[in-house]
Amino acid sequence: MAEEKYIEAVGRRKTATARVRITPAKKTTYSINEKKVDEYFSTAELQKVVKDALATTGGAFKVSAKVTGGGVPAQAEAVRHGIARALVKNDQTQRKELKAAGYLKRDPRMKERKKFGLRSARRAPQWSKR
Repeated sequence: MAEEKYIEAVGRRKTATARVRITPAKKTTYSINEKKVDEYFSTAELQKVVKDALATTGGAFKVSAKVTGGGVPAQAEAVRHGIARALVKNDQTQRKELKAAGYLKRDPRMKERKKFGLRSARRAPQWSKR
């Protein structure tokens, strides 16, 4: 078997990390943790999130991703981030439209830490006058 030429990139969101490889192909296919995209991400919304970056630029690629950590929605956004980064590595001219769509920005929002004396990050125990 001939060695396939692929472009690899890492996408992240919250604590989810996606190692994405894109290989030029005749037809676009997605493989996430060795499952089809509709098996791994059950909702149409999450499937759309994963496919957004490629839909923006067009072109046909075989996309394979290994995703760890985080929740399912964060994993979908991590895959999208990885695909966008890989597309830019492949063709610098696509950077402008991917950046305008916001797919190249690593979303910095994280869960706020719990502080002592509180029940969660900001939730205080119920206050009682007496």
